[in-house]
Amino acid sequence: MDASHLSDQQKYVTLHDGTEPPFDNAYWDNKADGIYVDAISGEALFSSTDKFDSGTGWPSFTKPIHEKLVSEFQDDTLGMSRTEVRSSGADAHLGHLFDDGPKETGGQRYCINSASLKFIPKEDMAAEGYGEYLYLFVGQDDKSKARSKAP
Repeated sequence: MDASHLSDQQKYVTLHDGTEPPFDNAYWDNKADGIYVDAISGEALFSSTDKFDSGTGWPSFTKPIHEKLVSEFQDDTLGMSRTEVRSSGADAHLGHLFDDGPKETGGQRYCINSASLKFIPKEDMAAEGYGEYLYLFVGQDDKSKARSKAP
């Protein structure tokens, strides 16, 4: 896969298993509806419908769009045991998986580097070739309206 379009930071994270600074990255506080795709291959990986604020300073998701889109590996670097998450298509380093996510959604937290992702806003998904993933947002408008009316 061609990674020539990536910034130096994106290359460091995706190709060299790097980590970007917390709270100083593109998507840690992004609340817009849309999907997050692999910065190298463009493969759809995560949805904003599964994103939550973990307080860590990195984008956090409860699950990928499809389990087959990510691969998990044991990572014993830095003197700790973690589960590394990589994109299946481009084999890009994405981040790590932890078991401290929301209990009501299974307890998983996919802690992902913004530099490994590209965000596609919901309104641009069809035009950018991701229309097949619009099903992820069916019923979301009603939920957003209900939240905005809550006291």
